[in-house]
Order: sequence, then structure tokens, then C-alpha cells
Amino acid sequence: MSDASDTDERIKEISPLRRALIRPELGGIVGTVAVFTLFALFAWDSGMFQSQGVMNWSVVSAQFMIIAVGACLLMISGEFDLSVGSMIGFAGMMIAVFGVVLAWPMWMAIIVTFVICTALGALNGWIVVRTGLPSFIVTLAFLFILRGFTIYIPQTIERKTIIGGIRDAAEGDWLAPIFGGKIGQPIFHWLGDAGLIATFERGSRAGEPVVDGIPMLIVWAIVLVIFGHTLLTKTRFGNWIFAAGGDAEAARNSGVPVNKVKILMFMFTAFCATVFAVCQVMEFGSAGADRGLLKEFEAIIAVVIGGALLTGGYGSVLGAALGALIFGVVQQGLFFAGVESSLFRVFLGIILLAAVILNTYIRRMITGER
Repeated sequence: MSDASDTDERIKEISPLRRALIRPELGGIVGTVAVFTLFALFAWDSGMFQSQGVMNWSVVSAQFMIIAVGACLLMISGEFDLSVGSMIGFAGMMIAVFGVVLAWPMWMAIIVTFVICTALGALNGWIVVRTGLPSFIVTLAFLFILRGFTIYIPQTIERKTIIGGIRDAAEGDWLAPIFGGKIGQPIFHWLGDAGLIATFERGSRAGEPVVDGIPMLIVWAIVLVIFGHTLLTKTRFGNWIFAAGGDAEAARNSGVPVNKVKILMFMFTAFCATVFAVCQVMEFGSAGADRGLLKEFEAIIAVVIGGALLTGGYGSVLGAALGALIFGVVQQGLFFAGVESSLFRVFLGIILLAAVILNTYIRRMITGER
């Protein structure tokens, strides 16, 4: 009698190499290695890999990473959200209006903004699941609605599209440092005293480390990546996300609450966009009506570079994080390498195209698709 594994494909063993090749993170891993190798060759002596340079591209990568986590889970569930960029601008403006114009306590302004934005995310999802309209169309409408309000509200109230004073309004607040502070200062001061990282040589800050802590933006990015990866790979809800994006009707017949999953993913995407917005306004001390432009596309690109399918049901939060890392390294690396910054999107397009082709080719090679 032949062994069952010889006749049943469902229990056929997969080699470690084959298992590695079909992982969605493959494109992101290859792209990350290629990008770091490229800039190590052409920008090693530019300061890109010194403490200040590392912090520069880490901060930029973290910005992309925060919104990529939400976009990744939503895309795996089979939906898109093109209103992410407008949500960032809208959330930042709401914090400025509540905290500066209306003089609310900053913690209250932040919490109310989170409530409003996640509710708008829920509304996005509810419209999609109730009407059956493509999420592309629904969220495209919200892109314009939110951007319009982001411009209209400050013009009506303050006769301008930029509201400052956020940093002053947040002084002494208990919640603001969670988004705008830094951690690990003693460690960086010790590293500076030990000569392991660069320090200021002149001025009032002589002897202090150039990098004096890890911004909360980076902390939020790491926390959201860990949360998203754990949710997707270690929980039953993660299986529901894959099922909702893979075959929604079959998932419903299996008892998966598809509509609930999709609405929650829209809410989580809005939550991530709001985290980005709060960190941004705390960093700059102001809110502008043009904040967040094109961020929705950058988030989607990072997710696709990380191996997710546009059709849903397949992807990886770790892959999306690598895609965001590629964004940050390329954007800052071009500056350090002395390359014209306008070529950033050219490099980005090339990386996107290469990642999609690689993922598609490997998947077809492994699965035998034509």
C-alpha cells in the first residue's frame, strides 16, 4: 500500500526552500537587501549609516509603516481605503481646532479626534458592506469629502489653512508625550559619553549626543507592526481576515462574520491614520490642510511591495513593514547619495514594478499557474 502523502496533495510535504519562496514577504526582503546594498556602496561615507542618518530614514520609514499596517490588513480582507491621506489631514486639523481654537485640554482633543476618525472609518466600511459598492469608489468619495472639510473648517474659523500653537497647547499634557515625546534618552547619552555615537562639538549642547532618544513615532510603528502581525498570524480573527479577502461568500457560509471583519479593518485603518496625524502635529506644532497628500497611495505601494495581492486574501504585515522601510531608505538615501530628490518616485516605481513581477513569477512557479 502506498503512503497517503504520495496520493493526497493536501498532506504533501513542502520543502523549506519552497516554503520560503511562497512567503508573501519575499519581495520585501529582496527589495530591502537590494536597497541597503545599493546605498552601502554609493553612500557609505555620506553619513547615512551614522546615528543621525539612521534616525532620519528610520523616522521616514516609521511614518510609512504606521499607515501601511492598517492598509495591509484592510487589503488582505479584500478592500481598499483611498481616504487615508485625507484622514491624516482631517485628524490633524481637528486636533488643532479642538486644542488650539476651542482651547480644550489636549488629551481631550486627541481622544475626541480618535473617536471621530474611527467612526468615519466605520461609516466607510458600513457603506461598503451595505451597498455592495467597490471600496475604491466609496473611499474615493471620502477622500474628497474629508479633504474639503480639512480646508473649509480652518478657513471658516481662522481665515487660514494652517493652525499653529499645538506644541504650546500640549505643554504639560499627560497624553501628548505618548505621541510627541522620546524614549531612551539615558541610553543615548551613555552611548554619546562612550564615543559610540556622534555628539555636538560646539555650542551650548557640546558633548550631548546628536541623537538623544527614539521618537514616539518609531515606537508607535513598531507597536502597530507587532500588533498587526500577531493579530494576523496568531489569532482566529486573523484567519477571518484572510478568509474575508480570499472568498467572502465561502467565508460567510463557514460562519465568518465577513461584514464585521471588513468594518473593523476600515476602523483600524482610520485609527492608524490618526496615530500618524497626532504624531505629525506634535512634531511640527501645527496642522495644515495639505497634510497627508498621496499618503494613501504610498501606503498601498508599501503593502504591495511587501507581497500583498490587490485581490485580497494574501499578504503579510511584516512584508508591508519592509515595504515601508524601503520607502524611507530610498527617500533619504537619494539625498545622502547626492542624487536629485525628484527621482525618488522613479526609484519607487521601479522597486514596485520589480517586487510585483518577482512575487507573481515566484508564485506562478511554485503553484504551477499560467
